[in-house]
Amino acid sequence: MRWPRNFARTLGGKQKAAIIAVAVLVGFGLGFGFAHLMAGAIAYWGVVSGPFLTSLRVAVPATLIAGITGVASGYVLAKGRFPGRDLLETIGSLPIILPPTVIGFYLLEVLSPGTQVGGFLTRVVGHVLVYNVAGCIVAATVAAFPFCMRAARSAIEGVDPSVEQAARTIGLPNSRVALQVTLPLARRGIAAGITIGSARALGEYGATLMVGGDIAGKTRTLSLAILDSFTTPERNTMILILVLMAITAMTGVGLLGRSRT
Repeated sequence: MRWPRNFARTLGGKQKAAIIAVAVLVGFGLGFGFAHLMAGAIAYWGVVSGPFLTSLRVAVPATLIAGITGVASGYVLAKGRFPGRDLLETIGSLPIILPPTVIGFYLLEVLSPGTQVGGFLTRVVGHVLVYNVAGCIVAATVAAFPFCMRAARSAIEGVDPSVEQAARTIGLPNSRVALQVTLPLARRGIAAGITIGSARALGEYGATLMVGGDIAGKTRTLSLAILDSFTTPERNTMILILVLMAITAMTGVGLLGRSRT
């Protein structure tokens, strides 16, 4: 690497001083530019991080609860033989049919501590279930539940009964047949329902607004924050994060359903 030395020797004192001055100015310019970009990123993250973390705190437990209860309900509806089975599925599917604000209104009536049911639940849980993260989780769970339930019922009904009967003939109890045979064979349909349910929980707006409110730093999810920031630059960042979260959730659960058991 002799050429830098040779090049430096050919330069005069004024030229060297000019190059040093330019290098210093460019360095300061890059430093200030980087600091400005970082300040903008930090400012963006300060606005977006709260709703982002709140959405995670709501969507993750809501998906787990809706997935477990939805699969259990789907199994009972698929395997049970009792009057009113289709009526129960219809009632469980109401969050798909009714507007989210209507669901939120009824949830608010049930969960409010001033009502009999809400007062009982408040005493059991130890705190109120409205205008906090717990209320948002309940709203998101109710919104996601019917998708998990209906998909689980269809998938379980599609399992070949002869395979289940063969498992019983070797001495497996019904509980082990369900866990080791039926549910693994129905995993793709179940995963599809949980995928849609997770996306629904993540994007829930109307019921969340009714039950949880729109409290900054407490119950403001990304869906609520997008409307609050509709005229600000942070809106695009929030929309992008929400879309990426939905894609990640759907891809992850979908791959889970395709994996071998």
